Amino acid sequence: MSHAIPAPDTIVLIHGLWVTPRSWEHWITHYRKKGYTVLAPAYPGFEVEVEALNDDPKPVADVTISAIIEHLESVLRPLQRPPIIMGHSAGGAFTQVLLDRGWGAAGVVLNSAPTEGVAVVPLSQIKSTFPVFKNPANRHRAIAFTHEQWHYAFTNTFSDEESQALYRRYAIPAPGRIVWGSLLANLQPGHQEAWVDYHNDARAPLLFIAGGQDRLMPPAVQRSNAKHYKSNTITEIKEYEDRAHLLPAQPGWEEIADYALNWAVDNAGRAAQPAR
Repeated sequence: MSHAIPAPDTIVLIHGLWVTPRSWEHWITHYRKKGYTVLAPAYPGFEVEVEALNDDPKPVADVTISAIIEHLESVLRPLQRPPIIMGHSAGGAFTQVLLDRGWGAAGVVLNSAPTEGVAVVPLSQIKSTFPVFKNPANRHRAIAFTHEQWHYAFTNTFSDEESQALYRRYAIPAPGRIVWGSLLANLQPGHQEAWVDYHNDARAPLLFIAGGQDRLMPPAVQRSNAKHYKSNTITEIKEYEDRAHLLPAQPGWEEIADYALNWAVDNAGRAAQPAR
C-alpha cells in the first residue's frame, strides 16, 4: 500500500551574493501569513546586520562554498518533513547542490547562478562581474559594488530612487573567492564545489525562474543550466520578461512568490517521470 507524502510545512529561502537574508524580507512575511514555517539562513559569519558586514567585511572574504553548503545542511537536517527550498542568484546554485544531495521536497531557483558545466557567459554578465575580475588579488577580498555597479547588475529596471534605497538596505560586499571560483570551475580538472549530477533521477523537482531583464544571471544562463539536466526528474523554467536580477524585491514580487510556492506544492515529492 502506498502512503501519501506529507505536504511540506517549511520553506527555506537561500540568499545570494552581495546581499543577506534581509533580501527575502517580503517573502518571509508573505509565506508566514500563509501558515508556513519560513527559514532564511545566513551564510556562516553573515548572521549580523547588513550595516555590520559593510563595516567589517572579513566574514565575507573568508566564506567558502563548502562552508555554506555544510551550514545549510545543518539547517535542513533537523526538519521533520522535507521542505521547499528556494534560492536566489548564488543561492540558486546552492539550492541545486542541496537537491542533488537528496534534500528538499521541491526546489525553486530565481535568477540562479550556474552550476558546474554551464559555459554560457553573456556580455552583460561579464560587465556585471567585472569589478571582481578586474584584479586577480580580488580572489582573496570582499568586493563591494558602487551604487552605479549595483544598479547595472541588480536593479536596472528600477527607478534611481528605488535602486538607491535598496542599495542602502541590502547591499554588502561579495566573497571574491566564490565569484572567481565560478569563473574557473569549468577550467579546472575534477569536480568543483558547485557540481551536481545532471543525471540524478532521485533529485526533487526543480523550477528555474528567470528575469527577462536580468544582466547578472540572464535568461540564457537559466535556460542552459536547465537544459543540462538529463534525468527524468521534473525540471521546468518560467520567465518573467520585465524582471531584473533583484526580483524578490521588485514591485509585483507577490506574483512570483505565489507562482513559486504553488508550483513547489503541486510538484513536491513527485517521482521521476518515465523515460520517453
